[in-house]
Amino acid sequence: MNESVGSIETFRGSDFSDLCEATEAAILDGGGFGWVKPPPREVLEAYWRGVLLVPERRLFVARLERTICGSAQLVRQPRNNEAQAFAASLVHAFIAAWARGRGLARGLTLAVEEAARATGFKVLWLDVRETQTVAIKLYESLGFVHWGTNPNYACIGRKTIAGRHYYKKLS
Repeated sequence: MNESVGSIETFRGSDFSDLCEATEAAILDGGGFGWVKPPPREVLEAYWRGVLLVPERRLFVARLERTICGSAQLVRQPRNNEAQAFAASLVHAFIAAWARGRGLARGLTLAVEEAARATGFKVLWLDVRETQTVAIKLYESLGFVHWGTNPNYACIGRKTIAGRHYYKKLS
């Protein structure tokens, strides 16, 4: 199989459609990402267009046979947050269910981590729903340290789900 991960600054070919479809698949599978159910396609398209426009965000994608099947974002602090400018966040990481089990989530995480390190960040933060046990195992295996749990992190249906918060020193 042809698998790859890397950052993108523009959508080419079927990238935009692939990313929207992978996002919808991940949401339907309960893969986090914030949405509980897929939003209307025009909302999803506006979201992804916006990600590429925000200077504090860098988009990374995973590809399987040249088709985008997942993504993650490296987010730096707003310019007015000098006190936390040393740290960045890994956010909205997901792999569509049909592409899991190939090491792409690990590859995305390592790509974001390396980009953060190369940019000069000293710490990388992330958070994840406690129900995402595979992601938790991945992050812990890569040296992320669990520092706290928010018992009221997400609400799915009528159930409140805790979230786990992590950091990793990059230097």
